Amino acid sequence: MSAQARPGLPTRSRLGTWLDHHLYSVVASVGRLVRRPWSTGLTVGVMAIAIALPLGLWAVLANVSRFAGDVQDSREVSVYLKPGIDIERVRALVGEARGRADVVRVEWRTPAQGLAELRERGGFDEALGALGETNPLPHLLRITPRGDEAALAQALEQWPEADVVQHDAAWRQRLQRWLGLGTRLAWVLGALLGLGALLVVGNTVRLDIQSRREEIGVLQLLGATDGFIRRPFLYLGAAYGVLAGLLALALLTAAELALHAPVAGLARSYGSAFELQGFDPLRAAVAVVGAGVLGWLGAGLVTGHYLRQTRPTST
Repeated sequence: MSAQARPGLPTRSRLGTWLDHHLYSVVASVGRLVRRPWSTGLTVGVMAIAIALPLGLWAVLANVSRFAGDVQDSREVSVYLKPGIDIERVRALVGEARGRADVVRVEWRTPAQGLAELRERGGFDEALGALGETNPLPHLLRITPRGDEAALAQALEQWPEADVVQHDAAWRQRLQRWLGLGTRLAWVLGALLGLGALLVVGNTVRLDIQSRREEIGVLQLLGATDGFIRRPFLYLGAAYGVLAGLLALALLTAAELALHAPVAGLARSYGSAFELQGFDPLRAAVAVVGAGVLGWLGAGLVTGHYLRQTRPTST
């Protein structure tokens, strides 16, 4: 049994050494960041801005898309009836509209109600005074469709009593196209600024490698593997990325807090309950991890290139 147990000991020893070196690399990388606060702050700040810009654009697009969804849910078809229609005929049209399977709700606004609403809004006193006792406003039916409002609007246009039929399908389609363009722009901007952040990490790690090239040369002469030499620099790049990701989220959170009240107040003035939403915990964690991976890749590319250039040649 002792003979069978011995082969396992070197394996556990190598695993323990491997874990110890990983732990040492993490601690050494964090220590190097702490010992150089000014350099670390500059690198992390530049990376944070490069990461915050596409993340902020994605957050804006997500909020606009959510607002567009609210508009989509509250879409209406407005039917302005011809002047002089008998009130009983208007009631019959309201009943006919409510009986349709593709209609959810019908709101009937009389000319008197429309005139009262204009007086409440203000700014029309001179125009209303010029009208005198006459009321030129038509009966208005606001119809909420159950399905495609374009098909419903086309059917309502066939009413002989309908003067004007309005709906906002074209506006929403244009909004969706703008959102699609914004999403594509966010991806392009994210790729370009991500490349910039990767280059910033790579250049910082390159400078750190240059300052330790004698130490690296000694390790290579002693037979250290490329993975052993590369590991501390990989953790250094990952630490830069994680710190930059956290700082980018902090900047975006501060921006969201600064804009939250004004946007909510503006929405309430239009009768909407829309509010800005920031990153949820899952998306925030993905952003931080992604920034760490970006730093890891930048450090890995630079370190791998340096090791290939300085690898001792056998004679």
